[in-house]
Amino acid sequence: MKFLLLCLRVLVPVLALVAPGNAADTQGARGLRDAAVLVIRHAEKPADGPGLSPEGEARAKALAAYFKNFAVDGKALRPESLFAAKDSEASQRPRLTLDPLAKALGLKIDAHFKEKLAEDLAHELQARPHGRCILIAWRHGGIANLLGTLGADPAALLPGGKWPDEVFDWVLILRFDHEGRLLPAEAKRISQKLTP
Repeated sequence: MKFLLLCLRVLVPVLALVAPGNAADTQGARGLRDAAVLVIRHAEKPADGPGLSPEGEARAKALAAYFKNFAVDGKALRPESLFAAKDSEASQRPRLTLDPLAKALGLKIDAHFKEKLAEDLAHELQARPHGRCILIAWRHGGIANLLGTLGADPAALLPGGKWPDEVFDWVLILRFDHEGRLLPAEAKRISQKLTP
């Protein structure tokens, strides 16, 4: 009996540490303390190929100026770290969308997270600080899943819980409190109002 109690004393805390979502749900996520996460879709795509269309290239350049001076409700939100869905044979667009901004801000783009493994990116953001403002460019089909992994309700930010095929100019804003917990009431969607 003593052995069983000893095992439980050791195992219960260990299981609590590895339980999915436990750290973010009950203790907050230290990497997201007082942070804002901005999520955008990559810029416009061409009829064929993995790159950007001329409109997409123009949007990527316009986003560099847009995010250098970005503010919401009078509060500056200048990106301090950039993430993009990993390049694939079919699409390099998320990374290409952020390239001009990365050069303008002197930042590197972390593009090693696969779109279908958004939870890996969420765990990285929750585990380690990446600044007070994090910008993510993702493929539109995976944005709802990405939002969910960060604790947000996709249906509250996107029509029908999905990013529409024809929309390229939204910014989704997720804010986190001092404990790294999502503030659902402050999550919002705004338009870039750019004309590439």
